[in-house]
Amino acid sequence: QVQLMESGGGLAQPGGSLRLSCAASGFTFSSHPMSWFRQAPEKARELVASISASGGQTNYADSVKGRFTISRDNAKNTLYLQMNSLKIEDTAVYYCKAQMYTKWGQGTQVTVSS
Repeated sequence: QVQLMESGGGLAQPGGSLRLSCAASGFTFSSHPMSWFRQAPEKARELVASISASGGQTNYADSVKGRFTISRDNAKNTLYLQMNSLKIEDTAVYYCKAQMYTKWGQGTQVTVSS
């Protein structure tokens, strides 16, 4: 079955960087567009970034455009999110998801604080 395991979260200072990873299994990763979502406390889950199956097309929420970069390594069945110039408002649990499936991983906590 579809499994997604996010990692790489942690504590960062404003202006800092983190790189999230999502290890995928149970489906043909290279055939599916993927996305990163995030959910801050008491807020709805929101789409952060998406990437096509080949990696050739990406889309970003306005709030992260120019600071975050989504990428994938289809040989390793892994999705990435490089987060630079972090802001306090980026604090959230980050989740990856295959657009075709309803399965969510456990998420990884990102906390941006001075």
